[in-house]
Amino acid sequence: MEAPLQQLHSPLLDKRGIALWVKREDLLHPTISGNKWRKLKYNLQEAKRLRHDTLLTFGGAYSNHIAAVAAAGQEFGFRTIGIIRGEEHLPLNPTLEFATAAGMALHYVSREAYRQKTDVDFLEQLSQQFAQPYIIPEGGTNALALKGCTEIVSDIPMEYDYICCACGTGGTLAGIIAGLEGKRQVLGFPALKGGGFLEKEIEQLIESYNGQHFANWRLITDYHFGGYAKVKPELLNFMRDFQIEHQLPVEPIYTGKLLYGLMDLIQKGHFPRGSRVIAVHTGGLQGNAGFRERLGIEV
Repeated sequence: MEAPLQQLHSPLLDKRGIALWVKREDLLHPTISGNKWRKLKYNLQEAKRLRHDTLLTFGGAYSNHIAAVAAAGQEFGFRTIGIIRGEEHLPLNPTLEFATAAGMALHYVSREAYRQKTDVDFLEQLSQQFAQPYIIPEGGTNALALKGCTEIVSDIPMEYDYICCACGTGGTLAGIIAGLEGKRQVLGFPALKGGGFLEKEIEQLIESYNGQHFANWRLITDYHFGGYAKVKPELLNFMRDFQIEHQLPVEPIYTGKLLYGLMDLIQKGHFPRGSRVIAVHTGGLQGNAGFRERLGIEV
């Protein structure tokens, strides 16, 4: 499995004197793609070591993480249970249809109950109910996930000045920061409105992982397009043109927003001439089918 670097070429990049590569984490695995593979790698090893036969995790109805855990369970011999936020809707959307086809048992909980997903008593109740499964947090973010995500940077065989990544829970960005150990500059692009709150969470993730604090990173919070899983016409237009120009598939939740924001910053002269920039494609392309179904728009 490889995540090659794809260099982009455009008049804008030439004009600004910027060299830009996309790290194609989406190509790591056909169904456990991108940062989900990185986050699950060491969690799966730990589950095996502890002799668990079942993985339990949490997500919304369109969650990339739910789809990836289901696929991982099918491939590596685990039963899987998905605790899904909200009520069941039939027929299942493409994400949950994929998960059930991969063998995942879905259990729906109210939004109120779902908010307890990190509560010790709630987790113990689930452990008793489902015969002591290996529990993976929503989005897959924990210390073992950070360990996996540090390998994103150890897998880059070239010199560069900046590395950029979209943020959901902040785990992938925290792993990248930890892996760089204070070298180079890191930019995170939250997919959520008001994503500045992630700064403290990312700092805590890194500290709990290796006890370190780093100052070579910042969050760019201007490109959420209204909030998580929300889009605007200018984003969809950008994605269409980008995919045609570079023959590189993207999705609107994470990587589409990252690339829009990155190109906008380049246009505005944010990066010094001669900068070498890497954008991490975190996968999640499975979500495009559900996005088309839910909003009736092409992505």
